Amino acid sequence: MKTAVEQNAALPDGLELGGYRIVKKIAVGGFSIVYLANDPEGRTVAIKEYLPAAIARRASGQVAPTVDVANLELYRLGMKYFFDEGRALAAIVHPNVVRVLNFFRAHDTVYMVMGYEQGHSLQEHITRRRQMQKRPLMSERTIRFVFLQVLDALREVHTHRLLHLDLKPANIYLRDDGTPILLDFGAARRTLHADQSQLHPMYTPGFAAPELHARGDLGPWTDIYGIGATMYCCMLGVPPQAAGERDRDDTIGAGIDALEAVYSAELVGLVRRSLSLDPLARPQSIFALQKLIRPVADGQRVSNDPSNPNPSTNTGSPPSLLSRLRRALR
Repeated sequence: MKTAVEQNAALPDGLELGGYRIVKKIAVGGFSIVYLANDPEGRTVAIKEYLPAAIARRASGQVAPTVDVANLELYRLGMKYFFDEGRALAAIVHPNVVRVLNFFRAHDTVYMVMGYEQGHSLQEHITRRRQMQKRPLMSERTIRFVFLQVLDALREVHTHRLLHLDLKPANIYLRDDGTPILLDFGAARRTLHADQSQLHPMYTPGFAAPELHARGDLGPWTDIYGIGATMYCCMLGVPPQAAGERDRDDTIGAGIDALEAVYSAELVGLVRRSLSLDPLARPQSIFALQKLIRPVADGQRVSNDPSNPNPSTNTGSPPSLLSRLRRALR
C-alpha cells in the first residue's frame, strides 16, 4: 500500500492518447490526474485520468498503472463508477457545469475529456484575496452572483439523479469574466438511490456533511451542506470546523454570528441553516436554497460596490470584529 506522500508519475508530455496529444499535467487529486491536451483539430481540452492513488501505482516511464491483486476488484469497481460518471455528465449541458466531450478506455484505465476554459479556482481567488488582505474577502453581491449560478448548475446535476458530494472552493472554477463552473465530480459516484459503495472518496474536512462520515442517508441536503461550507469559506477565508469535531465542541456558531456585522441577515441565515448538523434542518432542495439567494433588492445593505459583479475586482472595508475572528480561526 502506498503512503500518503507518494505520488504517481504523470503521463509524459507529448504522448498520443486516444487521438489526443498530452501537453502537460495541470492537476493531481486523490482519484485522478488532469492533463491539458489538444484534440485532433488542435483545440485545447482537459483530460481526467482515473488513477486512485491509494490502490494504483505508476512509476516514471510507465503508461499503465500497476494494481495489486488484492485491490484489483476495488480498482475495477472504481473504474466502472468513473466511466458511469462520464456517461452521466456527458448528458448534462449547462453553462455552469464542466462539459464532458468524450470518455474512453486505454492503458487499463479510463479517461474523461472535458472542455477547457481560462480562469482560476474559487480557492485560488480566496487565497489571493487573503494574501492581499482584502476586507471583506468577497462582497455579498459577488457571493450571490457566483452561488446563484452554482446552485442552478447543481440543480441540473440533481435533476440527472447525481450528487456531487465534494463541493468546496477548489471544485468551483471562475472563468475570466467571473462566471463559475462546477468541477470535479470525482466523489459523485452515487446516484440518489444507489447503494453504498466500497470505494470511499477522500472528503475534505470542513466541507463534508456529517452523514458522509456516518454513512447516513444522502440527498440534495448533503450537497447543500457543502454549499454552506463553501460560502462560509468565501466570507471568512477559512473552512468551517470539521463536522466530526462539531459533535464534541461546536465553534461554528461564533464565526457565523460575526458575519452579521458584514453581510445581510438573510445571507447569514442561509449559511447557518445550510451548515446544520441535522440534515432535516437544512433546506431540502436546491430550489429552496435558490429562493433564498436571489440577488439583493435595490437599497438592501451589501458590503461593497454593487456595480461590479466580477469576483476578481470587488473590494471593501474591513470590519475589525471579522478581521479579529479570522485571525483567531487561522
